[in-house]
Amino acid sequence: MTRWIFAYLGAGLMIAVLDAIWLTFAAGALYRPNLPGLMMPEGFRLAPAIAFYLIYVAGVVIFAVAPAIRAGRWTTAAALGGMLGFVCYATYDLTNQATLIVWSMRVTLADMAWGTFLTAVGATAGYFTAGLRRR
Repeated sequence: MTRWIFAYLGAGLMIAVLDAIWLTFAAGALYRPNLPGLMMPEGFRLAPAIAFYLIYVAGVVIFAVAPAIRAGRWTTAAALGGMLGFVCYATYDLTNQATLIVWSMRVTLADMAWGTFLTAVGATAGYFTAGLRRR
């Protein structure tokens, strides 16, 4: 059980740190200019953001880190994490592009690339931190 807690915390910390850096720069350079009027002026709502990260990291551990631990390969964590990130971010961005009046293709492509990278790195971090605690 402790190994899964380590995996969750490792993946979660990596994803949180990288996403905080990304969002700090991308909010002003990518999102605000390309999604006029959609972003909250004060930043974001904390409770939904926390809920997202708690749920998303659980998905990363279940669908990318756990299979990698079974396989004994960090590359499995990276590959499955990247695929999971791509699918999740594509679902969000393409649904928004299909249904919202204002949604930029530039945002969709950047977000999908970011989600792929972020989740691959987060899953890899989860794999390695899980290895710090065996059973």
